[in-house]
Amino acid sequence: MSGSRLTATFEALRARGQKGLVTYITAGDPDLPRSAAVMRAIARAGADVIEVGVPFSDPLADGPVIQRATERALQSGTTLKGVLDMISSLRADISAPIVLFSYVNPILRLGLQPFVDRAADAGVDGVLLLDMPIEESDAVRAALDRRGLDQIFLVSPTTTDARLAAAARLGRGFLYAISRLGVTGTRDTVAATAEPLAARIRAATKLPLALGFGIARPEHVREVWAYADAAVVGSALVSAIAAAAANGGDPAAAAGALVAELKGT
Repeated sequence: MSGSRLTATFEALRARGQKGLVTYITAGDPDLPRSAAVMRAIARAGADVIEVGVPFSDPLADGPVIQRATERALQSGTTLKGVLDMISSLRADISAPIVLFSYVNPILRLGLQPFVDRAADAGVDGVLLLDMPIEESDAVRAALDRRGLDQIFLVSPTTTDARLAAAARLGRGFLYAISRLGVTGTRDTVAATAEPLAARIRAATKLPLALGFGIARPEHVREVWAYADAAVVGSALVSAIAAAAANGGDPAAAAGALVAELKGT
């Protein structure tokens, strides 16, 4: 069983001859009420998919920008249950698919089945577990499938052909391609490894391909759109939210303005 909202979104983009923008925020930075306002704003500004990061105390895959956002979110008291409650309160207002981004530990602490049930009831469409190897994902995938949630897998320039084939076979919704090695963060240019990786993925699957890590500017988005179905923007958006909050501004307005700029709307 597949989460139809993600599938429908990418099918609609393809039917219109358009490419998508996948946006990442850290839930609870600076706090959950303002995160909710940010989600509404970026949805209005044209975000095609919204990834919501669950703050975790040991965010190994994340660079300094998202690490600091995670620290602020934890300091504000954000929990996985709180994130799911926030999504539930927003679901009726947001038509874009919502993907929960998490490490495994918060899921296990809540309990796999309670997590899946709460996520499905909240209106989550997909789940990406950053530190869940494909080889160990059977139980998670089965639980998600039973509730119609997509499990999304990460692939990178060092992913072997065999693992890429497994991600393509077992993944749902879309594949998230990491364009470069290392941690998250904005960069001046799109990685040289991005287009060859996209070509490898295209040869292995018809799943939509979203490519991220280092995408920060409108020109980056358009470059990625030349060979992927969507560009993923995370650290640049998290930075804009943080700067607005730190300077007494409106994080939602800052986030919405950046998404509109990246989309070219």
